[in-house]
Amino acid sequence: MAPLKFVDKISRGLPIQQFGDGTSSRDYTYVDDVVQGIILALDTPAGYQIYNLGNGSPTKLTDFISLVEKETGKKASIELLPEQPGDVPRTCADISKARKMLGYDPKTPFADGIRKLVEWYREA
Repeated sequence: MAPLKFVDKISRGLPIQQFGDGTSSRDYTYVDDVVQGIILALDTPAGYQIYNLGNGSPTKLTDFISLVEKETGKKASIELLPEQPGDVPRTCADISKARKMLGYDPKTPFADGIRKLVEWYREA
């Protein structure tokens, strides 16, 4: 997905593609938080339910790229491209049902997740 792709390419000095002006935002979720939600869903008998597991806090693309630059210590080479047809400007998970029914509470802020990803990438 985008976090690993951006960390990899920026770390290696390869260009990344930015579609649009960078104001689009996405709700990135750290894997530990998703696992927590899955375990809570498995351990909470509530019949057949659908839960939206996410972070609930979108991050702008330009902020995302800046954070990866900061954590990798490298400047991104950005290939600016037009917006992709059908792409939406913002996504954000509504996690209210998972919070209420499961006690789901994502703990990893996006910046911490990127820092952990860069640490893992360097060790791999």
